Order: sequence, then C-alpha cells, then structure tokens
Amino acid sequence: MLQMRVNFLIAGTQKGGTSALDLYLREQPQICMADHKEVHFFDRDRYFPEGTGPDYSFYHQFFSPRAPDRVVGECTPVYMYWRDAPRRIWQYNPDMKLIFILRNPIFRAFSHWNMQRQKTRDLLPFWLAIRTESERCRDVLPLQSKVFSYIDRGLYFQQLQRCWAHFPKTQTLVLRCEELKTSPRDALNKVCSFLGVEMLDVVQEKDVNSRPYVNSMAKSDWLYLRGIFEPDIRALEGALEWDCTDWLTEPYFD
Repeated sequence: MLQMRVNFLIAGTQKGGTSALDLYLREQPQICMADHKEVHFFDRDRYFPEGTGPDYSFYHQFFSPRAPDRVVGECTPVYMYWRDAPRRIWQYNPDMKLIFILRNPIFRAFSHWNMQRQKTRDLLPFWLAIRTESERCRDVLPLQSKVFSYIDRGLYFQQLQRCWAHFPKTQTLVLRCEELKTSPRDALNKVCSFLGVEMLDVVQEKDVNSRPYVNSMAKSDWLYLRGIFEPDIRALEGALEWDCTDWLTEPYFD
C-alpha cells in the first residue's frame, strides 16, 4: 500500500456535477475510486502538520486497488477552491491529473446557497447572503469559508491559475457541466481518454444530488452576480478557448 499513488482527482467544482462523474467512473473496471466520495485530505490543515509532514498512509487507507485497476482516484470538489490544496497535491504527486467540471457560476452560487439553506447552515435570504459574503467569510480568516463562499467559489479562472502554477495544463481536464448532463457519453470519453483507460461501453444517465429550490432567483440578484462574475468568465474564455455567452445571457424571469 505504501507504494500506491493516487493518479487523478476530480477536484471541482462544488455543485457542478462531480457526484455524477464519481458514480460514472466507479463503473469503469480499470479505475479504482476511493471507498467514498469526498475524502477531504488535501484541504484539511490537520493532516499537514508543520515539521513532521503528512501521513500519506492514512490517505491511502481510503483506497482498495486491485490488479485490473490502471488508475486510482477520488473526488473532493473543494480541492479546486482551497488555496493550499494544489501545492499539497503537487508535493504528493507531481504527475497527478486533475479534472474540473465547471457550471455557470451564477446558478452554481444559487444552488450552493439552496443546499446550505436546506441544511439550515445559512438562514439568510439569498439576496442578503451574496451581498454580505465578504463580511461573513472574514470571520473565518485566515481560513476560507466552505459554507458561505457562494461567489468566491465561482471565480474559476483564479482557482485554475493556482492549479496551473503547480501543474501543466496538459495534466488538467476542464469540462462544462452541460457536457456531462446533455452528452454524458462524449464527456466520459474525454475523461477516459485523459486518464488512459478504456471507454465505457454503456452509459446510463445519472441525476445525483438534485434538490428542490426553496424559491426562485430574483432578476436583481442575477444581474448583481453577472456584474461580479463577468470579468472572471471572460478571462476563463480566453484561457480555455470557450464561449460562455450563455452564462452571461439573461434568462427569463417571471
């Protein structure tokens, strides 16, 4: 087990389709996924004490690879967001491959808040939660907030830059969540090719962690978030050669 190395991570983004991808890859016989989703190793400071360093044998206990397995991986979406995670991942395995699934950050923020609202972790209405985010996140400094980071987690270009500072782009695969939802076979073929494993013969569409919304997003909130996210989205378009016009196009509001 000590010689084992995790080869790839589904590292983001939260509320972007990572749970579905995790389940899809568990059906590929050449892939060993962690015993459960979200191991949360590289984002927890207590696993990286100063002086002694991390205990990778503890990390490896979450995996049970067998002879047919070609690659070993896990899915913890916060790795993309957590500032120290890319450096820690690189120190563990500089050849690590990283997979990111990105969702329209405006709707990702609303989905994130809806989840926290239903879990009773955030009792503020959405309009107030996004407008007071910086103040609330300041309370946990120097750490990052995993609960109230509705906007911060959607600044994808900044997060990818942190990853690319440690890993070449060739070791990263960035997908849009729409690909996995509308064309799962094509998206999974990209992932399998990236990981160097055989394509899945049969792909049955998965709808995971869908939650009913407590209410609808207001137009004023959508416009507020578009103003914040647009510069980051434009930078993302240039870096990935994407067209994210649909992310910035105002939807219909009743």
